[in-house]
Amino acid sequence: MILGISASGRKDGIISKTVKAILEASNSEYEYISLSGKRINGCIGCTLCAADNQCKVKDDWNEIAEKMLMADAIIFGAPNYGGTINALGHACLERTFCFRHREAFSLSGKIGVAVSASYSEEGTSLVNMIIKKSMMVNKMSVVGAVSAHGYSQCYTCGFGHNCNAGNVVKKYGPLDKIEKKHLPPSFEEQEDTIFQVNNIGKLLRSLGV
Repeated sequence: MILGISASGRKDGIISKTVKAILEASNSEYEYISLSGKRINGCIGCTLCAADNQCKVKDDWNEIAEKMLMADAIIFGAPNYGGTINALGHACLERTFCFRHREAFSLSGKIGVAVSASYSEEGTSLVNMIIKKSMMVNKMSVVGAVSAHGYSQCYTCGFGHNCNAGNVVKKYGPLDKIEKKHLPPSFEEQEDTIFQVNNIGKLLRSLGV
């Protein structure tokens, strides 16, 4: 079974669509989880997980942890916020610290795929690197990554057309109005992203997950 996780705060954004597309392209049994609206705290360093490799902080992460342990492969997607992975995604990955005490490495051998989305190539590379590093620390087998084109909040905040600090003005200069032609490409319009998705799907099929 493949577990797909979208760490985006948007339920149906680029990350969500990319993770779902990979799951569908794999032609395998899968489950999809969105972290949107979930309460996931960071690790508090209590070390109570050392005895049994189970996190003792009680929130929405515990159910996700059980699904991670059951999965044969994990596709984890997160957006670029402020030049790095978003807090929700980071907290989710950080909590997997509980899986690797006393050399147990509960996620060891599971297949991993990283997914990121950003309005800059540099941003997607960094987020994918963070996700892959977390997987490798847990001794997972990372087989690939997908970098999608993100959708900056500046296009929907209501002030992006004339805000000099935002990405719209950086790209187009001040506008009277943000029109459809100015919007970033939707997932369906991203031929390069879809190409990556299909390749990862084929790879997962070949690995028999």
